[in-house]
Amino acid sequence: MANRVRIGACVAAALIWAGCGIAADEAHHGGAARPAAPRQGEPHPGPQGYQRVTEPQGWNKRPTTVDRTTYQHNFQAARSFKIGPYRRPAGWTSHRWGYGEILPRAYWAAPYVLADYWLFALEVPPAGYEWVRGGNDALLVNTNTGEILQVEYGVFA
Repeated sequence: MANRVRIGACVAAALIWAGCGIAADEAHHGGAARPAAPRQGEPHPGPQGYQRVTEPQGWNKRPTTVDRTTYQHNFQAARSFKIGPYRRPAGWTSHRWGYGEILPRAYWAAPYVLADYWLFALEVPPAGYEWVRGGNDALLVNTNTGEILQVEYGVFA
């Protein structure tokens, strides 16, 4: 019982001592307590001298006919872009795709479509085709059959 009283007294003394130190520190730094942070954010003008990336002219004017011979290539990308991590569809393994192969439907689902293809220096896809991400590569895929028309290797780092 005596130990409990001593421990209680020590704890009380420590709390009083700590409180005095905080009060002395506040007095040393101006004495007034900080004002409460506003509940709503204050207006922010945004970055200065920065322009948001916009779609290039003609980005949505897709060629209506496809000359397959101009597209059927496997290219090495001129530069790589760093974006979020790639997670292949569940149950699939890594594969290096090439033009002419059929890409399984799971690979050209919405999470893999590169709707902002111009940001990655990719050409305007013809009507009926979409750029999709396959690992570190960009694949131009026929949205009806899944056939790969063109590959840009190493677009993503």
